[in-house]
Amino acid sequence: MDRLSIAGAWVFTPRVHADPRGSFLEAFRAADLPHPMQVAQVNCSVSAAGALRGVHFADVPPGQAKYVMCVSGRVMDVVVDVRAGSPTFGRWEAVTLDDRARRAVLIAEGLGHAFMALTDDATVVYLCSQPYSPGREHGVHPLDPALAITWPPGVEPVLSGKDAGAPTLAEALAAGLLPDHAACQELYGTPH
Repeated sequence: MDRLSIAGAWVFTPRVHADPRGSFLEAFRAADLPHPMQVAQVNCSVSAAGALRGVHFADVPPGQAKYVMCVSGRVMDVVVDVRAGSPTFGRWEAVTLDDRARRAVLIAEGLGHAFMALTDDATVVYLCSQPYSPGREHGVHPLDPALAITWPPGVEPVLSGKDAGAPTLAEALAAGLLPDHAACQELYGTPH
């Protein structure tokens, strides 16, 4: 696993074994994760090109860690530091996930997550440490100019009504919706 520039986010590039029959890879091994994660729920979304999902995050505690893979097609996957008080607050990093390299992203509790489908029928599978709980789930508008996420040019973003109505990062901070960096550090078991 390779660290991303935001603490609590990693990218995994598996070794793909190919032969005339096709290919095989180990997509997930809990023992190899740098951040412990028990899987409580597995989600699968199939998106048309341009579908933009997120930026989503959950209350901490308990939070919701995610291990995200694109099993068909290609997506731009984005991790956003929405932890109030974090030294990298408001920073984002993007990773291309696709059905060729088979990379995955591990996202710790308290970080925001979004992705944009770059192909039709882009299929994303994500393992979640906690089940979905509507009362704990929040979002930040993925087109917030203050975040300035550089979404791919020439792709018209298609948002759900919920994501289109999400607050900006500043509004979410003012409303007290964002996870606290110190609370996340305590959850992770690391000093803050």
